[in-house]
Amino acid sequence: MEKKKFIGFGEIMVRLATDGYLRFLQASNYNVNYTGAEANMAIALSYMGMPAAVVTKLPENDIGQCAKFMLSKFEVDTSFIKWGGERIGVYYLERGASQRPSKVIYDRKYSSFSEAEVDEFDWDKIFEDAGWFHFTGITAALSEKTQESCRLACIAAKRHGVPVSVDLNYRKSLWTPEKAQSVMKPLMQYVDICFANEEDAEKCLGEKADNSDVTQGQLSIEAYANLAKRLTENFGFKKVAISLRESISASINKWSGMLYSGGQAYLAPKYVMNIVDRVGGGDSFASGLIYACMNGWTDQEAINFATAASCLKHSIEFDFNISSVSEVVNLINGDGSGRVQR
Repeated sequence: MEKKKFIGFGEIMVRLATDGYLRFLQASNYNVNYTGAEANMAIALSYMGMPAAVVTKLPENDIGQCAKFMLSKFEVDTSFIKWGGERIGVYYLERGASQRPSKVIYDRKYSSFSEAEVDEFDWDKIFEDAGWFHFTGITAALSEKTQESCRLACIAAKRHGVPVSVDLNYRKSLWTPEKAQSVMKPLMQYVDICFANEEDAEKCLGEKADNSDVTQGQLSIEAYANLAKRLTENFGFKKVAISLRESISASINKWSGMLYSGGQAYLAPKYVMNIVDRVGGGDSFASGLIYACMNGWTDQEAINFATAASCLKHSIEFDFNISSVSEVVNLINGDGSGRVQR
């Protein structure tokens, strides 16, 4: 049976990162990559053997083509890309280490994607052979046009019987909690699986996890289970997936995940990570869970796979996860020693 396609809707950006752990003030050149939350997920899923496509808009110039070629390199379907507009969004990354946090500066205003007209995307055609649709709060935050496109995409996905997931992905540089809730809450009626952390749930949906302080690395499993239960009851989600990060420093984190489904909370094993590149960790978590769901795995298998996949991503440069299914399964089965494979 032919596998159905994952569809991600969102902006692709240029990532400009300083060498190693240099600060912006020290940098004389930048490493270039092309990225975006939904594109990161499409690449990860494609690398794992799932058909994947990205719906976006890019400027019709060499830089836009570079972004397309990055997707094509990993066999992501680019046929739904629209062309035009003035520019591609950019973000600058200074990677943190030890007690110094990473820093991101965005330059994405008036990007081609944020100004794409609502009628540019033929959602009925896009969903003809789709098996999953995903968008993020970042996409919805960019403009009134992208907000309406998200709404129309969700309606079309439901019309075609396509499951819908959202990663709330709150970004304070893009909107306020009040604006986020006014936009995101009405969209939740279409969502089957919600990905969140404690900040996302509070800022986008007005639901707070009690007895947890992400800045102090304090997590209460019971509080997160209660939060997921409330989200399910209030918004009708079938599943809620919450990433559990304990930040010892910018270099060392503890990492786990929870999946709330059918009135039960499933908890993944905890990993201690020495971080190479943290950006995209949440995208790899979401893509891992979606891979498991699209392949009919159990809830416990799904959260174990999502957590392990994201753990491996933290050891990989750039924003997207290029870990194979077998590599993830090996980690789940206890092979986390990092010994050279010959």
